[in-house]
Amino acid sequence: MIAELVSSALGLALYLNTLSADFCYDDSRAIKTNQDLLPETPWTHIFYNDFWGTLLTHSGSHKSYRPLCTLSFRVNHAIGGLNPWSYHLVNVLLHAAVTGLFTSFSKILLGDGYWTFMAGLMFASHPIHTEAVAGIVGRADVGASLFFLLSLLCYIKHCSTRGYSARTWGWILGTGLCAGCSMLWKEQGVTVLAVSAVYDVFVFHRLKMKQILPTIYKRKNLSLFLSISLLTFWGSSLLGARLYWMGNKPPSFSNSDNPAADSDSLLARTLTFFYLPSKNLWLLLCPDTLSFDWSMDAVPLLKTICDWRNLHTVAFYTGLLLLAYYGLKSPTIERECSAKVVTNGKQNANGHSCHSDVEYRNSEIKSSFASKVENGIKSNVSERTQLPSTENIVVLSLSLLIIPFVPATNLFFYVGFVIAERVLYIPSMGFCLLITVGARALYVKVQKRFLKSLIFYATATLIVFYGLKTAIRNGDWQNEEMLYRSGIKVNPAKAWGNLGNVLKSQSKIAEAESAYRNALYYRSNMADMLYNLGLLLQENSRFAEALHYYKLAIGSRPTLASAYLNTGIILMNQGKTEEARRTFLKCSEIPDENLKDPHAHKSSVTSCLYNLGKLYHEQGHYEDALTVYKEAIQKMPRQFAPQSLYNMMGEAYMRLSKLPEAEHWYMESLRSKTDHIPAHLTYGKLLALTGRKSEAEKFFLKAIDLDPTKGNCYMHYGQFLLEEARLLEAAEMAKKAAELDSTEFDVVFNAAHMLRQASLNEAAEKYYDLAAKLRPNYPAALMNLGAILHLNGRLQKAEANYLRALQLKPDDVITQSNLRKLWNIMEKQGLKTSKT
Repeated sequence: MIAELVSSALGLALYLNTLSADFCYDDSRAIKTNQDLLPETPWTHIFYNDFWGTLLTHSGSHKSYRPLCTLSFRVNHAIGGLNPWSYHLVNVLLHAAVTGLFTSFSKILLGDGYWTFMAGLMFASHPIHTEAVAGIVGRADVGASLFFLLSLLCYIKHCSTRGYSARTWGWILGTGLCAGCSMLWKEQGVTVLAVSAVYDVFVFHRLKMKQILPTIYKRKNLSLFLSISLLTFWGSSLLGARLYWMGNKPPSFSNSDNPAADSDSLLARTLTFFYLPSKNLWLLLCPDTLSFDWSMDAVPLLKTICDWRNLHTVAFYTGLLLLAYYGLKSPTIERECSAKVVTNGKQNANGHSCHSDVEYRNSEIKSSFASKVENGIKSNVSERTQLPSTENIVVLSLSLLIIPFVPATNLFFYVGFVIAERVLYIPSMGFCLLITVGARALYVKVQKRFLKSLIFYATATLIVFYGLKTAIRNGDWQNEEMLYRSGIKVNPAKAWGNLGNVLKSQSKIAEAESAYRNALYYRSNMADMLYNLGLLLQENSRFAEALHYYKLAIGSRPTLASAYLNTGIILMNQGKTEEARRTFLKCSEIPDENLKDPHAHKSSVTSCLYNLGKLYHEQGHYEDALTVYKEAIQKMPRQFAPQSLYNMMGEAYMRLSKLPEAEHWYMESLRSKTDHIPAHLTYGKLLALTGRKSEAEKFFLKAIDLDPTKGNCYMHYGQFLLEEARLLEAAEMAKKAAELDSTEFDVVFNAAHMLRQASLNEAAEKYYDLAAKLRPNYPAALMNLGAILHLNGRLQKAEANYLRALQLKPDDVITQSNLRKLWNIMEKQGLKTSKT
């Protein structure tokens, strides 16, 4: 118990500093934008959607079905919202619990001593676990490991009670249930059933390879056969259900996720896929270089036999075969008789014990407990007290290392990554056991005390180094900027791109632009980076450059709806309405098949339709606008905020004088967002139009109360007051609006107009002059400025503004009439005019 507690405490202590870390990397889609975590989403959706909130049967789904992990996120969200502290706390506690269980499991194999303690400490401190524990989405791996070990421990109990206690079937039931839970945390959890079978055959029954088939064929141990059959049946059932639930289709991934899978060269695919397991083993053995992402070109493809990395592949599989041979070969009688046994450093009969073929034949492969009948009742009379031999543990360690990793090898289906450190969380158990039992075997073999001490302290030093590396790596996971900077040397394209997003959020615009350009230097066809750079340029009014990068993004990924959306918005603001219309229409026709994030795509398509409707609305095509708005409502996803769309529906109906329909959509807008200011203003105008003046005034005042700094609210209220002939109040609202939004032309221009109608001509002149400065080439602004100067007796200035307005719009009848009247007055006063 002490070993378990100390190991768990170390696992807890090493990750305490991650509690202050922010959300990072994949956390955004799995947590921040995942609708399945929200209380308004039925919790049952978790069992139909993948880890990222996409319907499992959708063609673009990742097919990562982890409902128990998502459910734990939902509980976190219900308790602490989006505060990352509680999410990190659960991860750290789960890691501590897994460490304790792993140490208990090691005790079964190694006995109660310091080698068990070593195994537990090594697992607690291994740096490869950092991504799984410090990264919140890594909870899937940690949670799966928890139930993986519980399932394995239940099966060990089943083996020890099989044949003499009815409770043995309760333990195998627990094995199946925990295996199912492990798979529902993460897919690889189901592999515990295969590991359990390895334990039963090679550790509990101590069979060697040549003894397995005769045992099954001659049915010497029916209980073993039955247990393995149950494990096989349950594993097949879980896998079948899993495949059925995800639509009987494997996921599809982009080229950048797994370049080898997309390679046209069979040789490159084969060499790379054979090499990758050796690279993963090296990360376990020497985790010096770690990265948040190993996709794209982080591990270059092996394209030829001459690639020197093939030597690593050969060395890896050679070592693996030698270890397997060592563990599975039948021991000789001579070695059995001469071996001294040491367990956890003490000589006894429980360590390197071997059984000869004669002994196996005599025992007929009996279970761990022999039983006899006394007075009609079975009772245990002889318990096998021997611990597994080194060979047995090597076989089990290899199975723990290899079997849970098999789903990530691209052997049965292509996966969406090249290397994923968190996938090594479960296999690291086998690695830690293998290193520990190897060190113990060397410790036993050498005779000199100095060499024994050297082996022991070397193992302890390795654990210390692992712990130090873990502490350092946890520092990288403190925030996104440090995390991405640490990954530049491994995956520069992805790291620079993500770093650009972080720098942009910190308003470090120049640095963010530089980071995006660095990312594109390493991989020029990244649609997301091209789009992000375009967005940065657009937000800084560099519209021509932004359009260039949006077009490049569309060229790289023709289904990138957000790039079409922003292209259309820029074109619309530039007055290129026909080109904008075509862009919005093209975006609206893009299907969401095989897209990684169909929710985001649907949101962009809906926004495109919304902006297309606004374009029609501004052109006076209200029926067309309504048609487009209705299509947008049909296509919008659950997470889309519809208040602006509903409000524009109401506006279109208002312009068509369909007041009941307009009122319906204004109310829908307010229902979807009770503090939506534009809906308060537009609904207030409708109420005023239909004679409900007091109600209208309440909505205008409510809009002002919602945002007292928004000049537009005062302007609309001022217009209402003007219509009610409350001229002085209207004038005050106009001044307030113009002061607050002095750079907004519409607000300033309308404020000047209200002041003029209230006969406050001097104040009106001030704001007409400001409006003309805001839009010096807008004829209406110049004409109205001329008119107020005309009224205020500033005749020569009035003439200059009239003439400028006519230069911009020569056929304007009102301006021509006002200019003739002005000239008549100027001639009567003896003033020189431009016509003379």
